[in-house]
Amino acid sequence: MNLPKEDWYGENQPRRRVVVTGIGLVTPLGIGLEATWAAVCEGRSAVRRITRFDPTDYPSQIAAEIIDFVPTDYVDKKDVKKMDSFIQYAVAASRMAVNDAQFSITAHNADQIGVVIGSGIGGIHGIEQTHTILQEKGPSRVTPFFIPMVIGNMAAGFVSIFLGARGPNSGTVTACATGTHCIGDAYRIIQRGEANAIIAGGTEAAVTPLTLAGFAASRALSKRNDAPESASRPFDQDRDGFVVGEGAGILFLEELEHAVKRDAKIYAELVGYGMTADAYHITAPPNDANGAVRCMQQTLHDSALSPSDVGYINAHATSTMADRLEALAITRVFGEGTPGIPVSATKSMTGHLLGASGGVEAAFTVLAIQRGVLPPTINLDSPDCEYPLDHIANTARRVRIDVALSNSFGFGGTNASLLFRRYAF
Repeated sequence: MNLPKEDWYGENQPRRRVVVTGIGLVTPLGIGLEATWAAVCEGRSAVRRITRFDPTDYPSQIAAEIIDFVPTDYVDKKDVKKMDSFIQYAVAASRMAVNDAQFSITAHNADQIGVVIGSGIGGIHGIEQTHTILQEKGPSRVTPFFIPMVIGNMAAGFVSIFLGARGPNSGTVTACATGTHCIGDAYRIIQRGEANAIIAGGTEAAVTPLTLAGFAASRALSKRNDAPESASRPFDQDRDGFVVGEGAGILFLEELEHAVKRDAKIYAELVGYGMTADAYHITAPPNDANGAVRCMQQTLHDSALSPSDVGYINAHATSTMADRLEALAITRVFGEGTPGIPVSATKSMTGHLLGASGGVEAAFTVLAIQRGVLPPTINLDSPDCEYPLDHIANTARRVRIDVALSNSFGFGGTNASLLFRRYAF
C-alpha cells in the first residue's frame, strides 16, 4: 500500500531531498568511475573464460572476473588477510565515492555519516577456502578472522571502521536486489533526518567453484564457452542464461542542503524508491509480472512523477527468459508510452554482479542523466519483439534525459526500483 507522504513523515516533517554527490565503481570493466564508464559507453564485454580456477569440468566456463584489482591500493597489507574479496571491493569503491564527493569524515560530522552496503552472497570465497583448510589441516588451522571476513554485514562494518563513519550502519541482503535496496534504504534514512550522508550500494565476489556449480545445477548460466564475449545477451531471442560477474557499486548520498552548503557537485537527485514481493516462487517471477509492475508504480508514486516523465530505464534484464517478464512489466506500467522510453541492460557487458548489480547500475543510471549518454545492450542481434521496447541495441545513444529508472529483482521474489532526476534548484 502506498501511504501519503504526510502519513510517512508527519505534516510538519517534510521529506528531505537526497542527492548523489559521489560514485565509486569496482567492476570487471575497470577500476574506478571513468574506466568503467568509458568501457560501458564503448560497448565492451568483460566476459572471459574463468582464470581463477580450472573450469574444465563445469558446463559454464565463463565469467566476468575482476583481474586488475590491487587491494593494497586501498587497504593496508596487514588488513587484507582479514577481508574477503567482497569486503575489499566495497572498501575500495567506498573510498572512491567519498573522494569523488570531495568529502571529509571528521570527528565533528562522523555521527551523521552512515554506511548501508550489502552483499547477496557474502564471503563465499573465504568459506570455500577455509573449508578446504579445515578438511586438510584440521580446526586448529582455521584463521580467527574467518567469521568476520565472510559475514555479509562486514562490508558495511569495515567501511565504517576504515572511514570513521559512525552513523546508521547496516547491510541489506536481498539477493540480486541488494544494491538497490541498500541505496533505497539509505535514501529513506536521510529523508527521515537520521543522517546527513550515507555511503550506500552493493558488493559481490562470487566467481568461485561452488557458486558456479550451484548456478550451473539450476541451469541458470550461459554455456557459450566458445564465444564468451557474446554470452550475456539480455532481451535477445538467442539468450541461454546469465553470466556471473563481481565488483562493487557505491553512491555517496547526501541531504540536499548539506551538499549545497559545502558547494558539492551534484550528479542527480534520488526522488523515488519502491519495493515489493512477488510472493510466488523462490526463483521465478509470476507470469503477469505483478511484483515488478507494483514496484515501478510505487517508485513513480513516491517521486510524484508520472510515467511520461521517465526518459530512460536501466533494466534488471539478466539474459534469461525472465527478461520477457520485465519487458511485460514495463509495458504494463508505461502503457502507450513504452515505445518512446529507451531501455538498456548493462549486464550484457558487466555480467550479472548479483548483490552488487543494483549499485553499479544505479551509478550507470545517474551517469546517463549527468553525461547525456545512454549505455547500450550489446549482443542484441535478434530482439525478443513480443513487447515494444525501444532497445538501445549495441551502440550507446547520446541524448539528454531528465529522469531515469533503475530496476533490480532478486531470488525469493524481492523487487526494488530507484528513480533519479536531473538536479534542479
